[in-house]
Amino acid sequence: MRNTAILVIMLLFLSAISQGENSSSGLSPDKSKNNEEKRGRQTDSEIPIMAWYSIPASETSVERYQEMRDAGINYSVTFFPNLDEVKKALDVAAKTDVKILASCPELKTETESTVKQLMNHPAIAGYHLKDEPGMDLYPELSTWAKKIRSIDNKHFCYVNLFPTFAGSKRLGTESYEEYVQEYINQIPIDFISFDFYPVYKDYVDKRWYKNLEIIAKKAKENEKPFWAFVLTTNYDDDHVTPQTIAAMRLQAFTNLAYGAQGIQYFTYWSATSTKNPSSEDQRGAPLSATGKRSVVYDRVKQMSKEIQNLSGVFKGAEVLSVRHTGLDEIPDGTVRLTELPEQVKVLDTHGSAAIVSVLQKKDTRFLVLVNKDHLKSMPFTYYGDDSVKIILKDGTEVSANLYDSSMELDPGDIAVFMFPVNN
Repeated sequence: MRNTAILVIMLLFLSAISQGENSSSGLSPDKSKNNEEKRGRQTDSEIPIMAWYSIPASETSVERYQEMRDAGINYSVTFFPNLDEVKKALDVAAKTDVKILASCPELKTETESTVKQLMNHPAIAGYHLKDEPGMDLYPELSTWAKKIRSIDNKHFCYVNLFPTFAGSKRLGTESYEEYVQEYINQIPIDFISFDFYPVYKDYVDKRWYKNLEIIAKKAKENEKPFWAFVLTTNYDDDHVTPQTIAAMRLQAFTNLAYGAQGIQYFTYWSATSTKNPSSEDQRGAPLSATGKRSVVYDRVKQMSKEIQNLSGVFKGAEVLSVRHTGLDEIPDGTVRLTELPEQVKVLDTHGSAAIVSVLQKKDTRFLVLVNKDHLKSMPFTYYGDDSVKIILKDGTEVSANLYDSSMELDPGDIAVFMFPVNN
């Protein structure tokens, strides 16, 4: 039994890249286009990255959508005041390779006419129905989604779920598993979506991991992908303000390690300001309420690039296991790491808390490690056989044995080992 865990210092990665030592042609993203691939997953190599509270209708322009696309965002949801504004945004988005999740009053009040006007547009991704419904709304959402699907069965209907801590009154049940399963049973969704913003200034909410365990379990049982969130705004005085790259990495890479097939940023545009207060403080988003870039814009751009550089690892991968390490008690609902794949002889985090996920694509397996601390780097020790490679942050491959056995992983960061499946 080995108490194990995590890996690769980004500085070492960058050094290897700059020196050009033993780099290969790189890991090719999965570009196969399976006709039976679930809606909600793009059919090209990109992982869907969606901006919530995207570009306001008053700011719709090619320049604004290109600015968002330059930050690595390929899906957008804005709550438009009317159908005409949706159409205007779709025409602009099509010029910048951004897909739009349609939301406007007419989608509910004039469903058939609205869907028929939108369904053939090249920039339409799907239809936003509801954020955080209780179970009492499931029958109504089911009827609405089925009506949309009877007209347009090529684009998805979107409903986002509460997190576990919402409580029985809002969920409509004492069981979060029932809440998720009935959502799947009743509403014709193509992928599961839920939100949880776990990274605070000086700690991480451990309930997040149990939430991920339940979502990942239900996704696997029902053969549906899931999408998850990364907080990119202030939210409140207790969360990280402004969002750091370490906090965003921890959220994005943990979600991907659990099998997420889409990442959602909350939010892109600041919907609140000191003159327009809200219970959710959305100041500090990538774009301010006046449309100026904050420091978070460039961090989101970097985050998106890191996600897409590793799309060849995560997109379409099967999660075989997710385990946790650390001297302290592991989070409720999770499983402690007790063994490693035979190709990895030693992976020791020296008591630090980490996630170790094993994924598989065809005849290749990946060992994904995430530093669960967004404030401190994590030292670790690694030994493996000659078949093991490291996937660098730019997506290229190098032999893991090029590195010293003593390594360090930056706060919230990820490292990926790759090796062939033994027959």
